[in-house]
Amino acid sequence: MDKNSARIPAYYLIILFILGWFALGSQLYLIIQNRIVSLPQTVIRYFSFFTILTNLLAAISVSCLWLKPGSRWGRFFSKPTALTAITVYIVIVGVVYNVILRFLWQPRGLQYVTDELLHTVIPGLFLLLWIFYVPKLNLEYKNAFPWLIYPLVYLIWTAIHGEMTGYYPYPFVNVTELGYSRVLINCGGLFVAFLGLSLFLIASGKYLSRNKS
Repeated sequence: MDKNSARIPAYYLIILFILGWFALGSQLYLIIQNRIVSLPQTVIRYFSFFTILTNLLAAISVSCLWLKPGSRWGRFFSKPTALTAITVYIVIVGVVYNVILRFLWQPRGLQYVTDELLHTVIPGLFLLLWIFYVPKLNLEYKNAFPWLIYPLVYLIWTAIHGEMTGYYPYPFVNVTELGYSRVLINCGGLFVAFLGLSLFLIASGKYLSRNKS
């Protein structure tokens, strides 16, 4: 790894590794246990949540950084741009859940633990990873725009899947209930949030790096 690559302590990667894969596994177990459609459809629904896909991305990144840091993927995930993008995605997961979705249901037992891990604990730990271990000085504002591709592809998939099956993983993208106009407005707001947080992290990262040097 070069000097601009992230150098994260092994213990921190191990903690995120254990919590991430446990939360993803327990959520898969719970959704299968409580399924109301066929098993294949249930698995597709599991992977239709932005929360699951983003936590999966975070878990894969820390797995590569811990187990195979010198590999092609290990080098990729050690890049500040890659880790900052993942931080943006996982923080949005936490914010949207805790501001909009938390109050729509009251999970209990293992579901409560899993929800807290996926939506609060892991996003918080990943943000701290970014703050303390990711080099930020060379981040550029233009990086923020390619980072929008992932949420854009996700929303396109969600629209196509919803149109075909009538299933929408989140109430604010439910075309059946809200109509296309309202959903497009909601998606526009999300894109503003993604772009705004990206630019904020880049700006604050540069500020922190300059003050440190």
